[in-house]
Amino acid sequence: MILRRRRRSAPADLPTLEQARPAGEFVASVLSHLRSVVDIGWNLLEIDAEAHRLIREAGATSCYIDYHPAFGASPFGYVICTSVNEGILHGRPHDRVLADGDLLSLDFAVEVEGWVADSCLTIPVGTPRGEDLQLIRDTEQVMWAGIDQVRAGNTVGHIGHAVQSEARRLGYSINDRFGGHGVGRTMHEAPFVPNQGTPGHGAELVAGQLLTVEPFLSATTSELVVDEHDGWTQLSVDGSRGAHAEHTLQVTDGDPIILTARSDDPSPRSSLA
Repeated sequence: MILRRRRRSAPADLPTLEQARPAGEFVASVLSHLRSVVDIGWNLLEIDAEAHRLIREAGATSCYIDYHPAFGASPFGYVICTSVNEGILHGRPHDRVLADGDLLSLDFAVEVEGWVADSCLTIPVGTPRGEDLQLIRDTEQVMWAGIDQVRAGNTVGHIGHAVQSEARRLGYSINDRFGGHGVGRTMHEAPFVPNQGTPGHGAELVAGQLLTVEPFLSATTSELVVDEHDGWTQLSVDGSRGAHAEHTLQVTDGDPIILTARSDDPSPRSSLA
């Protein structure tokens, strides 16, 4: 990717905090609920059905079900991404029963009252492996390093540089093909928020805009390959397990507002909400 010098990024349609909060709170509540109930024996299709039920009951609209970007083989067809073990991103739900020791990432985006929020967490299933818990902690720590750079006047390059630097400090390489993004009336809006960057380069952040910070890590590789069976799931090229973390934020002149903060999140940074 070619990095360009700072440029203004002023979306024409910025929500107030009161307008943006319902989507963020709903996304957070669904992920918290799934974290509390999903366990050994759950089928990935049951997870999707449960998320779909909650969407219908709330009168929300899925951002995923009809989503068909260039990197997907077909419309996604489901309402939540369920990535397991070596599945790092964009895991398409299918007939798979979760087993003891699996590592599961849940990525969820919806529109509520005209505005979108998007968030992801990674959880162990059943008996957790120590290395998986460390991977989850490291991925979240990398995410918070990027969030620390979210403020009006900084650029997406500040965020990418912080994400990349913290990942390298912790011993990981980082993939820059996918990353965070603007959100608003739709799930993916400008600017792209890379997981690598140079401070002062790329789009300048503007108070009021919504965006996500979204790193993903695996222990031994940053390279991804698409699963040929579903044309969607991004797998680690060497089969190593991955973790994925994401929050939707509203930019301010100081610390960002974490719209998708979860009350059951063990991170002390959830207090920023």
